Amino acid sequence: MQRQHYTAEHELFRDGYRQFLRKEVLPHREAWREAGIVPREMFRKMGEHGYLLIWADEKYGGLGVEDFRFQQVMLEEDARYGEAGFYHTLHSRLVAPYLKHFGNAEQQARLLPKCVSGESILAIAMTEPDAGSDLAGMKTRATDCGDHWLLNGTKTYISNGINADLVVVAAKTNPDNPRQIGLFLVQRGMEGFERGRTLAKMGLKAQDTAELFFRDVKVPKENVLGDPFKGFHYLMRGLAEERLIGSVMYLGNAWGSFEVTCEFVKQRMVFGKALSEMQNTRFKLGSMRTELEVAQTYVDHCVDRHNAAELTAEVAAMAKLFTSEVEGRVVDECVQLHGGAGYMEEYEVCWRYTNARISRVYGGSSEIMREIVARSILGR
Repeated sequence: MQRQHYTAEHELFRDGYRQFLRKEVLPHREAWREAGIVPREMFRKMGEHGYLLIWADEKYGGLGVEDFRFQQVMLEEDARYGEAGFYHTLHSRLVAPYLKHFGNAEQQARLLPKCVSGESILAIAMTEPDAGSDLAGMKTRATDCGDHWLLNGTKTYISNGINADLVVVAAKTNPDNPRQIGLFLVQRGMEGFERGRTLAKMGLKAQDTAELFFRDVKVPKENVLGDPFKGFHYLMRGLAEERLIGSVMYLGNAWGSFEVTCEFVKQRMVFGKALSEMQNTRFKLGSMRTELEVAQTYVDHCVDRHNAAELTAEVAAMAKLFTSEVEGRVVDECVQLHGGAGYMEEYEVCWRYTNARISRVYGGSSEIMREIVARSILGR
């Protein structure tokens, strides 16, 4: 059933994107998981079809689509027919907007076209071995050397870390003020920029998560985003959309898990009848469907507020908190209803379960989300 949230144009876009995923992604996702990385050519294919940076201006090769619902459609279809480890959304919607909002005209003209085409893959490097949600604990430093900045430090858990051609690196620029941070554009091939090992993970097996090392990397002044002392504020600006994107993804995975479980319990025979005929199963499905529908209504509401430029940090935090927790409960219940089969990787619900565990951690943990909401109620 078409949700009133969408128009016929959105559904037409959905049909086209779904066909693309079924042809270009669905047949290959198991191989990508085994390889631990998505081939670079997939970003090119996305670009050729206009699916990267759909918001970008036509002069850069984009579609100029500002309506977030089109991105929501892509995220929902990714959850069903795509590969969760294919981080094209990080490229398009989490990193590239820094170029849009804080890059100057020269930087945008130089960098955005290749991002739109998929020739240049993006990543962002904030997390460090001893600094996650608390950016004030960051140790990476950038020193002003006149005609360039000298960058030193280590980043970890960096998504697209191996594939990335352009990395937005957060680094402290004033040793006396931990909140003065700069955002530096580090490009593939810069001397002193090295990649470590691909990190083995519980889930998201196809996603190339890596360590990055910066040893006396000379970053030219033209590769600094905006004011080199206001990066902390730049990072905060993008968090509401990042958490909304996460919310759509978490809910999509929960819906996907629910749908495959509904099919499984209809086929699974226990004591001479289908598992779906057991009262316990029916009650659990009823509870899950209710949670999913409630969460979907709230997420759609948040998307509408975002389109109207009214999505606040606390509302986005509530969305991320609620959807990631719903996802965790739903996928766990779905594994339980699969029985022993749910523990087997050949069953879809198994990898959906392992993928889901990180949702309550990255992009701000559930504990951080609760703190943000609490501050909106009580103040600091």
